[in-house]
Amino acid sequence: MDAFIHNDVSDIVLTGLSTWTGTSGTPYFPHTTSMFIQVPPKDRSVRLRVMPEQSNDYRVVVFGAAGVGKSSLVLRFVKGTFKESYIPTIEDTYRQVISCNKQVCTLQITDTTGSHQFPAMQRLSISKGHAFILTYSITSRQSLEELKPIYNEIVLIKGDLRDIPVMLVGNKCDEECRDVTQREGAELAKSWNCAFLETSAKTNYNVKELFQELLQLEKRRTMSLQLETKKTKSQKRKEKLKGKCVVM
Repeated sequence: MDAFIHNDVSDIVLTGLSTWTGTSGTPYFPHTTSMFIQVPPKDRSVRLRVMPEQSNDYRVVVFGAAGVGKSSLVLRFVKGTFKESYIPTIEDTYRQVISCNKQVCTLQITDTTGSHQFPAMQRLSISKGHAFILTYSITSRQSLEELKPIYNEIVLIKGDLRDIPVMLVGNKCDEECRDVTQREGAELAKSWNCAFLETSAKTNYNVKELFQELLQLEKRRTMSLQLETKKTKSQKRKEKLKGKCVVM
């Protein structure tokens, strides 16, 4: 997969190294193990060798009802492929090496089951996840309704979502028979305090942008936490100075 840089953000880069672990637990390693970083046109392309063990996992969990296109979105992003046929998923995990905030890490994407038969697995995925993609089909209002208990479960386990990158995603926006308007999706996302995007895994519309935006949310969250930490340390220093006795 080609590397990318998102507009003015030059420190979030997708690379070509990926692995897959399916429900059988068998890992898949592609032929390429190189990382490619796209640089401005004036400069030449830079090629780096990256060892997977040098990276830290950043776990993204994809939720949604059966048939909304979760697997198609992930496969389109990781492998650049799309299949019309639908194969139900229990749980698949894909790994993609990226560069984020000038640090190499592994984007671990968990494609969860659309079935309600595995609540314990769902809770475990939430507890381990760093970011979440809540996917519905714009052709099915029911698929949007089924996200609400999942959202509530994330809030219950994770707490305040202002500190957790979450994307509400309306997939299959290439379809003509729309059952959920774009405005409805945007308003629900606003009430949930999360980002919103419509995508099409079939036409590759907004697929890269989805993961770019998710990483952007994480970048802003990390920077905010760093600023708060610095602020707290500064306040502690001032309190210590106030507590000291000064002899004139």
